[in-house]
Amino acid sequence: MNLSPRRHRLAAAASLALLACAVHAQSSSDPAAPGSPAPIIERTSPPKPAVRPRTVAAKPASEPAAQPSALTADLFYEILMGELTTRSGDPGSGYALVLDAARRLRDGKLFQRAVEIALQSRSGDAALAAARAWQESLPTSRDARRIELQILIALNRISETVEPLRAEVAATSQIERPLLMAVITRNYSRASDKKLAASVVEQALVDELKSPTSGGMAWATVGRLRLNAGDASGALEAARKGQEIDPTSDAPAALALEMIDPGQPLAEPIVTRYLNNNPKAAPDLRVAYARVLVENRRYGDASTQLQAVTTSRPELAEPWLLLGSLQMQAKQDAAAEASLKRFIELSGSQGKGAAAADADDRKRGVSQAYLALAQLAERRKDFAAAERWLARVDGADELVAAQSRRAGLLARQGKLAQAREVIRGLPERTPEDKKQKFLAEVQLLRDAKQYQAAYDMLAQASAATPDDADLVYDQAMIAEKLNRLDEMERLLRRLIQLKPDSQNAYNALGYSFADRKIRLEEARTLIQKAVQLAPEDPFIADSLGWVEFRLGNTAEAIRILEAAYKTRPDPEIGAHFGEVLWSTGQKDRAVTIWKEALLSDAENETLQETLKRLRVKP
Repeated sequence: MNLSPRRHRLAAAASLALLACAVHAQSSSDPAAPGSPAPIIERTSPPKPAVRPRTVAAKPASEPAAQPSALTADLFYEILMGELTTRSGDPGSGYALVLDAARRLRDGKLFQRAVEIALQSRSGDAALAAARAWQESLPTSRDARRIELQILIALNRISETVEPLRAEVAATSQIERPLLMAVITRNYSRASDKKLAASVVEQALVDELKSPTSGGMAWATVGRLRLNAGDASGALEAARKGQEIDPTSDAPAALALEMIDPGQPLAEPIVTRYLNNNPKAAPDLRVAYARVLVENRRYGDASTQLQAVTTSRPELAEPWLLLGSLQMQAKQDAAAEASLKRFIELSGSQGKGAAAADADDRKRGVSQAYLALAQLAERRKDFAAAERWLARVDGADELVAAQSRRAGLLARQGKLAQAREVIRGLPERTPEDKKQKFLAEVQLLRDAKQYQAAYDMLAQASAATPDDADLVYDQAMIAEKLNRLDEMERLLRRLIQLKPDSQNAYNALGYSFADRKIRLEEARTLIQKAVQLAPEDPFIADSLGWVEFRLGNTAEAIRILEAAYKTRPDPEIGAHFGEVLWSTGQKDRAVTIWKEALLSDAENETLQETLKRLRVKP
């Protein structure tokens, strides 16, 4: 049925009248009723009018009698006109009418509506005035205080938020404090004057900072805001104070975890102190610490943390996947296989009924475990088992990885042409997909020692895109395999021009000189540059130890290589470490290192060349 313009206006007026009645009727008789803490900045959505049939039923004798409404005909008309005026394009007049009615009725919903009208008309000062009028009229209303905080922060009047924020914290129960602190951090981080925001929050939390039960969390909140303001030392000090007042709180340790860096040596002890002194330390924090250790190539320390989690909380799935990946990297194949299978088992039992996002993450994790198990089977030359694991991989991204692995299996069985066809058959959804397919095919040729074919592919691609640093580096490494050392040097110097922060270029060129015993001072300078760019990389440390050995600095070489091998017991590092030990007469220790390296990878070219040259049979 179509309404005439006049009837349409009457219908709209009737709807607004019903809304006005509903707004007043729905007002809480206890505006300070407890609830979960509302966001401090996020704006409250405007109320949605809904007209529902109402039935009248007999009330129990215990229910209090209904109180007479204070909504008079004049006030009803004032609310109605306020809404009509606002919708007709005059929000200033509508705001004044609704705010006046809110004051007279002392009605929280109407105060909130006045705030919304002011915000819709982009009048922050008017919205603040309405929020403060709400506070004056209903001093115990937490909603009024929260909205006042929202507006003050949005207006960047941060210094005025100390008292309302302090009152809000005091009114929040202990169980809700963690959520409130997270909201404070998130929203005060948006302030333009970030140092002032950190200072104001510290003033507002002055009582919390002294509390043995909530001091750790409060100091962590202050610390995060200091960190957001660029004050890393102040953030670290806040984490230290938080841990001092509440050693059981994980919040200071979580803050310190974000700051672990060679330039902040005092951050990590806060994390380790919490983990070592709290038997029931949060497993998520320990796993996060393990991830940081992996990023810094401290694989042994990361494994220690993950083993602690899997021992104390063996029912958690994720740590098993991470531990299995590290064990696999360390060539602890039997342990890696057991950990990965345990992850798959736990994922199957825990995945039922999981949220969609969690289920997707778990599915990707299981596919990663299948790929890793396939690689472990390939290592022991059980190609049939590897194929069975690959057949279980699901998901678009993981299927590409599975096909690449399948191609590697074919190549290892001498079926190189078929392997290349598998790679070429992979989908190309993006230019990056195309590049990755190309590099995967080059890797197949490299692994099959088809160096000339790999070099020709790279040369052709590099001619088309001469500034692609990845292609230049790969071409240089293949040139070395072909003994085109001048070409390798030219390409690596080209890479340094293209990418001055490429530690791999400096390291490769320096190591090449050191290995050939030429231009050793230049080699050391190049490798030292690589160390500056990647100080935690054990392979670059291996290069530095090797050049020191070539220069005759045997004691320094042993020191560097021993540390590198401890960090990453790789067979190539072991080959170099063993040779330096052998040269000093420590032959038994050298043989022990070489035996370990052979167990890790008996086919390593550097290791095999070293043993053959020194005529050693460990």
